[in-house]
Amino acid sequence: MPMFQPSKKDGGLLGFEGGGDGRILDLDTAVKDGVLGGVAGGGYGGGIGEKLDLKKMIEELNLPEVPSVFICPISLEPMQDPVTLCTGQTYEKSNILKWFSLGHYTCPTTMQELWDDTVTPNKTLYHLIYTWFSQKYVQMKKRSEDAQGRASELLSTLKRVKGQARIQTLKELKQVVASHSTARKTVVDEGGVALLSSLLGPFTSYAVGSEVVAILVNLALSSESKTNLMQPAKVSSIVDILNEGSLETKVNCIRVIETLMEEKDFRSEIVSSHSLLVALMRLVRDKRHPNGHLPGLGLLKLISMHQQVRSLIVSIGAIPQLVELIPLLNPECLELALFTLNALSSVPEGKQALKDCPNTIPNMVKLLMRISESCTEYALSILWSVCKLSPDECSLIAVDAGLAAKLLLVIQSGCCPELKQRAAELLKLCSLNYSDTIFISKCKLTRTIQ
Repeated sequence: MPMFQPSKKDGGLLGFEGGGDGRILDLDTAVKDGVLGGVAGGGYGGGIGEKLDLKKMIEELNLPEVPSVFICPISLEPMQDPVTLCTGQTYEKSNILKWFSLGHYTCPTTMQELWDDTVTPNKTLYHLIYTWFSQKYVQMKKRSEDAQGRASELLSTLKRVKGQARIQTLKELKQVVASHSTARKTVVDEGGVALLSSLLGPFTSYAVGSEVVAILVNLALSSESKTNLMQPAKVSSIVDILNEGSLETKVNCIRVIETLMEEKDFRSEIVSSHSLLVALMRLVRDKRHPNGHLPGLGLLKLISMHQQVRSLIVSIGAIPQLVELIPLLNPECLELALFTLNALSSVPEGKQALKDCPNTIPNMVKLLMRISESCTEYALSILWSVCKLSPDECSLIAVDAGLAAKLLLVIQSGCCPELKQRAAELLKLCSLNYSDTIFISKCKLTRTIQ
């Protein structure tokens, strides 16, 4: 019979009371005495008539912490069909049978050779696992039902209150919605999205607007709801909140705008906002809150995909700001920034701004063959745009920065054929300003390595 020592870590989860005296309990005694949360009367359901499915409970609960005695040593997942070997070690049946099928005739935990390969169902441990998960499951269902009712009550309250009472109601609704999927469904089903959207407008206070946005990001918005939120006054209100808010509120606003941009009827005019673009650039430059860089650059990338907005992005000075950020960004953020810069290079103002920025060429050359193939592709495309705009001036700067050697690396690498072709074309463009001998000396790979 497996033995266990109730510890503080597992004891608290299992409802152990008065068991901190160091007693060694076997599992049968634990079940009989209710130490591990046995259900009174021997029932499994904890108030639910029909027997619950253990696999379903484990999946739906998805608990971050489970008593270690319930965990299979092989998969490190809760056991649904525990079996015990002759060594006294217990495993999930499917896992240990797979271990045997691979030709192993040892105990995975102790590595002892097995003198008997019989697996014995551990009914006592199964009972404990089932009882513990069923209690947690019933509690979760009860909380979900309570959350549904509370969400419905809060929506009714929201329709009739104003001022500070409205803010408090929104705060509570935000907490309920964030914690319970059933509450989120209730809000959507009972017309809560339209109610919340109606609170956004030109006279919305930050206190109300920030709470509304925090609720909306947790809801599944229908096409009709998104269309309603795309009204200019409502988008303007969200942008104002983005400008004023905390980091969490800013990220929430970005997520709402991204959701709107997924709609097929989305129009680029909705994000053609000087205030929105300035707010995003302020966020991606904020060194105090690096967690805002990724969402800010993500939305900026989505906006830059709309050609009609690119000139406006350039006009707020986004290009020199992004170029200066390049050496400071992590790979994920860097790829977003390069995508945006590459998109902006497709408009004349963008090409000129990239050429005028002194660090464009050195930063792009450094990125070639450094981070990822995507980053190399974007950097190469940006360099091509700049060098094509002013071959005599920019090609000299690029070659002095080590571009020729880097381009040879791209050509000789395993990159896609299109990328190699672009590198060859750029290499040819740069070579026009040099004699063969001098240009060959510029292509030395030692220069790149250094």
